[in-house]
Amino acid sequence: MSTVSIIVPAYNEEEGISTTLADIGLAMSRQSLEYEIIVVDDGSTDGTVDVAQRQEGVRLIQHHTNRGYGAALKTGIRQATHDWIAIIDADGTYPPAALPQLLDEMQHFDMVVGARDLGEVPRARRPAKWILARLAEYLAETQIPDLNSGMRIFRKDIALSYFNILPSAFSFTITITIAFLSDHYLVKFLPIPYRRREGRSKIRPLRDTLNFVQLLLRTTMYFNPLKVLLPVSLLLLLLAVVIGVYSLLSQGRVMDITVITLAMASLQIAVVAMIADMVQKKNKV
Repeated sequence: MSTVSIIVPAYNEEEGISTTLADIGLAMSRQSLEYEIIVVDDGSTDGTVDVAQRQEGVRLIQHHTNRGYGAALKTGIRQATHDWIAIIDADGTYPPAALPQLLDEMQHFDMVVGARDLGEVPRARRPAKWILARLAEYLAETQIPDLNSGMRIFRKDIALSYFNILPSAFSFTITITIAFLSDHYLVKFLPIPYRRREGRSKIRPLRDTLNFVQLLLRTTMYFNPLKVLLPVSLLLLLLAVVIGVYSLLSQGRVMDITVITLAMASLQIAVVAMIADMVQKKNKV
């Protein structure tokens, strides 16, 4: 019989965590599988810890200082006693009632993600989310309905194998999504409703979006460096050709130094891409 550890990372979430934990308990009480609920408090300065301690059947783990969303999840995963991990945010945005729907699929997949309806995401954040999703789909070579959902279940042993690349910040969910997809694990996205959060959001739109883009590129370099480096190489080669043709037609001579520099840079990046790809594939053997 499958067993699951439900991890709830929390940082200053006293307004939403009580309802979230109660709803988790209600949803899981109707299931026949063995489970545990772990709240990882990430150095909260409000009443989050007091609220969590009053909930029956909840195991509380505390960070003495704020270490980040991903760090809280990694602590919970390390301390989990079951083979499957479920994660859900404490802010009330994700519906615990959808947990049984995700759990029903865990016998057939390595990860099941609750894909949110982006209609409830603030409009100011939608363009950045759309751009990130399209970039991630190009890098992972598959459709990704929800790149960074905070509600999902996955196998603990696979997650542990990625701990060296999983970040301690909000980008934990992006990284683990790309990792599972890049290594061709079975991933399913199930639609879930998404509600307005309780309390104040910790997201910093501009800074976090730039960090997410950097993370996507770095993670893809780890799994599939050709997807990042070859387009750069081809772009430099195309630029060399365009400048060469333009200078010949407009000035009657080719801009030798510029064209040669761009062409050599293109060749060097292509060689590095091939070597990185061979090293990556060798390490996977």
